[in-house]
Amino acid sequence: MLRKIVSGGQTGADRAALEWAIQTRGAVEYGGWCPAGRKAEDGPIDERFLLQETPSESYAQRTEWNVRDSDATVIFSLEASLSGGSQLTLDLARKWKRPCLHISQLRTKNAVEELRQFVDDHFVEVLNVAGPRKSSEPGIGEFVTTCLDE
Repeated sequence: MLRKIVSGGQTGADRAALEWAIQTRGAVEYGGWCPAGRKAEDGPIDERFLLQETPSESYAQRTEWNVRDSDATVIFSLEASLSGGSQLTLDLARKWKRPCLHISQLRTKNAVEELRQFVDDHFVEVLNVAGPRKSSEPGIGEFVTTCLDE
């Protein structure tokens, strides 16, 4: 049973997942790793997001540590294919031999059911939520929130 969401705190998919967990009022814990200095595209990540800083400002280190420390990863996107940090997340999930699911708004037929089945099939307690930043895919946060709500 899902008990915790982790994410890197970047705008877009990451932040939407953290906001969603906060809205559960403790029903789902949250946390994860963020770059040193709480670096994100819109400035330092707000302290209300209970994230630990990696020693490096590297987004890649943050991404790897969140994959490593989770039971599984879901990567949300609006587009059908992954690029940049989202593709890196998939590659790191393979490296760490962690289950990984890509949910695309354009490609996935029933995102909510696929996510539910993925979490159940892999006995996921700690789920890393990843995806593009807001500037790359405006609207990604709303898609993540809708999927998690349902």
